[in-house]
Amino acid sequence: MTTLSNTLSLPCGAEVKNRTFKSAMSEQLADRNNNPSTSLFNLYGAWAEGGIGICTSGNIMIQRDALGEPKNVVLDDSSDLEAFRQWTQAGRANGTQFWAQLNHPGKQIPSFLSKQPVAPSAIPLGEGLDKAFNCPRELSSEEISALIQRFADAAQQAKDVGFSGVQIHGAHGYLVSQFLSPHHNQRQDEWGGSLENRMRFVIEIYQAIRSKVGFDYPVAIKLNSADFQKGGFGEGESLEVIKTLESLGIDLIEISGGNYENPNMMGSGSTQKREAYFIDYAEKAKAILKNTPLVVTGGFRSAKAMNEAIQSGACDMVGMARPMAIDPQLPNKLISDSQHKITLKEPTTGIKVLDKFSMVGLIWYEHQMERIAKGKPAKPSQSSWYSVLRNFKDLGAHAWRKRRA
Repeated sequence: MTTLSNTLSLPCGAEVKNRTFKSAMSEQLADRNNNPSTSLFNLYGAWAEGGIGICTSGNIMIQRDALGEPKNVVLDDSSDLEAFRQWTQAGRANGTQFWAQLNHPGKQIPSFLSKQPVAPSAIPLGEGLDKAFNCPRELSSEEISALIQRFADAAQQAKDVGFSGVQIHGAHGYLVSQFLSPHHNQRQDEWGGSLENRMRFVIEIYQAIRSKVGFDYPVAIKLNSADFQKGGFGEGESLEVIKTLESLGIDLIEISGGNYENPNMMGSGSTQKREAYFIDYAEKAKAILKNTPLVVTGGFRSAKAMNEAIQSGACDMVGMARPMAIDPQLPNKLISDSQHKITLKEPTTGIKVLDKFSMVGLIWYEHQMERIAKGKPAKPSQSSWYSVLRNFKDLGAHAWRKRRA
């Protein structure tokens, strides 16, 4: 019977030592030049020693002038490649597969970072986000082709500096997700309209990456089950995209959902009976996938629920994000103790407006990762007020500038 402890063979031939998967989180630990810092070496070294099978980096942006957040890591021709090599050496310890998540934010760039971001169509973010995120400019066909090549070049660089694989970020409302959405992509050319046209961007990114790294190197994608937005990317379309990607040889698909206008990836959809947020969709996906492993991320907290999900065939790996910011040793504990579970707090000051504008649910976990990066244990009892006040002290007025859509 398959459990978390079993190995997994990917279609490209790579072997993963167990079925645990650390999903990407925004660490905000790059240096002033957006290179990996010593803090990132330490943090990913701790996760590697904790027993994770695949460890996915936080957003690595493919363009220096297109940051989703101020301290994103950037991988391009101006990057310090030796710093990247030190990072991958730490992240690959203990037989860990360390993958680079490659991303472009599209229009999800805070206004203080970009006066005019780009997107498939000149449509602003909704839900009041237009106040903190400028309306984008529509990309030209030539710019789209250049972005596809930039993804491929970044993947080649990721392989060269020692990442074990790459993951295309196609979820959560970033650029690839924007192209897939009929709400955000209202183009009338070959890049918009039908699903076939809307998925052309991600398909050509995947094929361009393959042409650079070959078919014996892991290439994966993080994809929404749905945007959960009126007129957005839906479940049926998502299933069609994963069928197409499997036919082209993709090595692994991580399922998430929502975007920052409708953030289902932050907690909606789990029940007492089923911990994971997207497990129902995963079962539909597994029914049509023949060879491609599937990861479900979001909501898992106990070894029992994780093993049940794998044994039922609903997924091949279990994705975890915030739990790993509390306990880097969690994979080892889950594998060695079938009754192990972790409980997470929901950071709050008790004042909803303050929680929203200070982004306490984000910065509290960033501070936990920072503690681990300094060689300290996470502090689950840490006050949410501490995170808010410390953020204000560190950043001053910038602490109140919205940096996530």
